[in-house]
Amino acid sequence: MKIWRFTLVLACLVVLTRYDIASRAPLAATEDELIGLWFYGTAFGQMLRGEVTLERKGGRWRATCEGLEATAAVNGDDVRLVFPRGKGQFRGAVAANGRTVEGFWLRPGVREDPRFPDGASQPFATPIALHYSGPEKWSGKIHPLEDHFNLYLKVFRDERGTLLGAFRDPSLNRIGGASRLRVTLQGAAIEFSLRNETGEFEAAGAATVLREPLRLKMRWSDLGREIELHRCTPEETAGFFPRPPGAPAYVYRQPEAKDDDWKTARGRAVDIDEDALVRLVRKISESDPAAPRPSLIHSVLVARHGRLVLEEYFFGHDRETPHDLRSAGKTFASVMLGAAMMNGVDISPETRVYDLLKALGPFANPDPRKAKITLAHLMTHTAGLAVNDNDDASPGNEGVMQKQTAEPDWWKYTLDLPLTHEPGTRYAYGSANMNLAGAALTAATGIWLPELFDRTVAHPLGFDPYHWNLMPSDEGYLGGGAFLRPRDLLKVGQAYLDGGVWRGRRIVKESWVALSTAPWVDVTPETTGLSPEDFGEFYAGGKDGYTWHRYGIRVGDRVVEEYEANGNGGQMLIVVPDFDLVVVFTGGNYRQGGIWGRWRDEIIGGEILPAITR
Repeated sequence: MKIWRFTLVLACLVVLTRYDIASRAPLAATEDELIGLWFYGTAFGQMLRGEVTLERKGGRWRATCEGLEATAAVNGDDVRLVFPRGKGQFRGAVAANGRTVEGFWLRPGVREDPRFPDGASQPFATPIALHYSGPEKWSGKIHPLEDHFNLYLKVFRDERGTLLGAFRDPSLNRIGGASRLRVTLQGAAIEFSLRNETGEFEAAGAATVLREPLRLKMRWSDLGREIELHRCTPEETAGFFPRPPGAPAYVYRQPEAKDDDWKTARGRAVDIDEDALVRLVRKISESDPAAPRPSLIHSVLVARHGRLVLEEYFFGHDRETPHDLRSAGKTFASVMLGAAMMNGVDISPETRVYDLLKALGPFANPDPRKAKITLAHLMTHTAGLAVNDNDDASPGNEGVMQKQTAEPDWWKYTLDLPLTHEPGTRYAYGSANMNLAGAALTAATGIWLPELFDRTVAHPLGFDPYHWNLMPSDEGYLGGGAFLRPRDLLKVGQAYLDGGVWRGRRIVKESWVALSTAPWVDVTPETTGLSPEDFGEFYAGGKDGYTWHRYGIRVGDRVVEEYEANGNGGQMLIVVPDFDLVVVFTGGNYRQGGIWGRWRDEIIGGEILPAITR
């Protein structure tokens, strides 16, 4: 009996050490229990994926995927499939030989994507081919772009013993208000705080310690709900560290030759010091992602003399995973325009936009000066419309345009905007300008924009896989945001470096390479209408070509000419003609241009160009 009573008392003590029964409050934690890496991950959208089967029986078409049957509409060789409950669509055509049905899978927008907290994310088009699999039957695999949200929290002590926390969101770089937050623990309550301008700490967030299993519960405003972070498993750490902890030190290796037409070589074969490449990769690999302002480089690729000599990935990225290009994708407006002109389409930089798109009228805010707007104005951000991505109050701001629901056709929305300046007189960076260039290309060619991109760029350059984002109207969006593999993006720069040709296939004329990359507009306080102080908050200066940017690269005491495509977070395609060099970066420093904007000088100018021996 005494043994039974002792066991019962011991069991009660164990329970009481875990919970305050009277108040049902979580048990107090210790600071040491918090130290370590925490993780929360989720996926968005209930999208179809896997095998889709298309059958024709007599005059009736039938398509199925995951047990769902699509509504089929066939007009000649054109095939349209719409799956129920907004699960997705297919649009394509039966090939002349009847062996394939080639087209695009249209993934619907995701309602709760944290990139768009006030609405749905954009839909995406992904190329897909259905292959002959039996009499009057075709099948293929759907691999839609997936939306994931991963959040890390590293809790650690600094050199003074202060408990700190660093949130890291690899996809969006939303970090809870600061790169590092002070962590204060009272019982089971955690407070995250940061120092204000007066030197005092202000609350920036809170969490609660829960047990069995140990986890941290908190509200993450970007999701609009409470989440629970758990201890990060070894498999989950890939998105937090540049390279896995404890991995062997990097040793230079020649990139792997794949079936994508890239010829690879060792660095020394193209006169690049391989030891310098080792130092660069080790520097990235050994960087601390919880540092106050870390460089979150996802990939770095280097090609010289037409050979890929460096290809390295970090933070869990790899060569087969398409990366969000953000505004670097705007440059495809220029590439597609050059290809269209080469193929005889009646369009050019001098084409007047409102004449070409008059079928979308009548237009609001009539102004005779609108008739002067050309494609060149759109591609140099000098159209004069009320479009400014650096001004949240601008009606043509990308976020404002995408959140409004009154006009789902963003081409019409932009054409309806008032004119704020005479075309060609004021520079204001705006995604709506470049998206309107997509309307012009669609109207002039009569081809759906994703299909035009596939015909003129993706297919001749051998892109696979990739995803092209769409407007709510399912027309192609050209304001940025396409997902491409870094190796494929690098091909664009190599083709331009080689006069518009990729492995014997002409993409654009050599004259267009020179014309489109020429410096047409100076980006200065005078051309933007900003004070020197305000100008530095939004722009890095330089010049603009037709959707190409020109900054120059500082190498010691001189500046080397370059042209580039770039996008938020560190998506950069940089061409350096004098050195026969092309470099691609992808990164996760979103909304931190002060970090990724330095890679041009610090990495290319400071490490790669000095490593070229001749």
